[in-house]
Amino acid sequence: MSTTILTDHVETPIGPMILMVEDDVMIGLEFDDQPERYMKDIKRRYPEHVMRETANPCGFSDHLRAYYAGDVAAVDGLPAKGGGTPFQERVWAELRRIPVGTTISYGELATRLGDKNAMRAVGLANGRNPISVVVPCHRVIGSDGTLTGYGGGLPRKTWLLNHEGVPIRNGRVDRQNDLFDA
Repeated sequence: MSTTILTDHVETPIGPMILMVEDDVMIGLEFDDQPERYMKDIKRRYPEHVMRETANPCGFSDHLRAYYAGDVAAVDGLPAKGGGTPFQERVWAELRRIPVGTTISYGELATRLGDKNAMRAVGLANGRNPISVVVPCHRVIGSDGTLTGYGGGLPRKTWLLNHEGVPIRNGRVDRQNDLFDA
């Protein structure tokens, strides 16, 4: 049986995004300039699927537009399902606990998950997050405050963090506003 995935293209200040929804739950949100990235994930999770363009599925597109218009809390709490391994799902759930306007290091995220040595695994799970912005992987940075890896590119990561009120100086987060010592 084929799964129907509702899609919508949302224009943002940092490029168009594609939103994917299945059964009233967001299953994907990616920048639309990387179709190979999100299609590989969708084909893995939903081998038999059809995509149907739909205006504002479940009102999620409006929430995204509100986020980009300045209501940075507009995407908090939206139902999302990444379809990852149990470990990835734990990482993604913890990402959703990082408050807007703050950042956390990979090491601190690993510690919160119960294994301070799992930084690399946390980084890999972070990189496989299929739901950008709503599952805020952009809020994870290097232990020295540097902006590191982001599937959408570092310029977008910088923009998102600045948009959420995190000051960036010389490619690093100003440590006054982060959760390094939380």
